[in-house]
Amino acid sequence: MKTLNKKITAVLSSATIFTFTLTGCSNNNSSKSDKKDNQITVTYTLREGKKDFATKKVKLPKKNAKVMTGLQKAWKVKQTKGFITSIDGKSQNPKKKIYWTYTVNGKWANKGANQFNVHNKDKVKFTLDKMKE
Repeated sequence: MKTLNKKITAVLSSATIFTFTLTGCSNNNSSKSDKKDNQITVTYTLREGKKDFATKKVKLPKKNAKVMTGLQKAWKVKQTKGFITSIDGKSQNPKKKIYWTYTVNGKWANKGANQFNVHNKDKVKFTLDKMKE
């Protein structure tokens, strides 16, 4: 009976040690992958006239990501009454009819930058140029 108890104790001890060893060696990347799954990358480009002068890739939270959020994360932005008036120190000039406009994936935006949702790998381009009449 004593030898049976010793054998059972030895087997249980070995199983417990083996389990802890496997658990300690496991690669716990779930938090890293969860973080990646909750983020998107959007490419922002600033253009003046026909010349690009700055490009940045910005990581944003996937949920409710807006054009404005990434723009403000990448550069200093000034607004008046919901309209962007300056990005990275380059300002509009209403007297000369020079304004900031933007496209997402090459298409003109139909909403304000604080309302337009962006998705992973979107390309947002802000252009400071004279408005055509």
